[in-house]
Amino acid sequence: MQTARFLHVCERAARAGGQVLLDLLGQVHPREKGPRDLVTEADIRSQEVIREIVLGEFPDHLFLGEEESADPLADLSASEREQALCWVVDPLDGTTNFVHRLPSFAVSIALEQNNDLLAGVVFDPVANECYAAAKGRGASLNGQRLEVSQCRQLRQALVATGFSPDVQRGSLEIEQFVEMLTECQGLRRLGSAALNCCYLAAGRLDGYWATSVKKWDVAAGVLILLEAGGQIQQIDKGPFQLNRPQFVAAATPELSQEMFDVLGRACCSDGAGSRT
Repeated sequence: MQTARFLHVCERAARAGGQVLLDLLGQVHPREKGPRDLVTEADIRSQEVIREIVLGEFPDHLFLGEEESADPLADLSASEREQALCWVVDPLDGTTNFVHRLPSFAVSIALEQNNDLLAGVVFDPVANECYAAAKGRGASLNGQRLEVSQCRQLRQALVATGFSPDVQRGSLEIEQFVEMLTECQGLRRLGSAALNCCYLAAGRLDGYWATSVKKWDVAAGVLILLEAGGQIQQIDKGPFQLNRPQFVAAATPELSQEMFDVLGRACCSDGAGSRT
């Protein structure tokens, strides 16, 4: 594997996409993809720049971007999917923050093969922070090695989550939020799934759970988190699934278990709007 080259191209493309975002910050008008779900010219132009760089270097690879109309893996046979190398790209994670000029958005790029993450970069262009990881080689922030915190107790933990764009009063997402809010030291909704994963990898957060994200939102961030020593499981406690990322992530196994316990109370509650 050309791991070093993959990571180098990944970072070059992420920085180029980030520069597009900076150039257009405050100058674009959003349109709706769905209720409260925005897309801008910046998303599209950033993705075009990223595509040009990665496919210019690796023309035989596949490309899956958030603004794509179809998954390039969908029409492949099982054996072809196992061999295919595919770039998974979110050209602007945190579009609502970007539209409001809130400096919490990023470019996320990962390379996967058969659901196995090989390399990933998340670039925050405002902070000029580049989070990077390659499988089996650890994670870094601007070249400095990353490690998760050692937090083991929820009452000492700073935790993040997010909601789906069309979240409804009384939904499971709201119940989980309320349950966690009463148990952890602090709870944040920061608006970028990619950065949430990276902040957990860097020890800025101790836990994060998500039930309404897509693979391009978290592919790079999950690899960075794992390479920094973090824990991640599906919300049903099964192994993490890149194609269906509904998960609980934490700095330590002990904290992960506490988070599952608290979220489980919401799943099993008898309140209005609860689900079982």
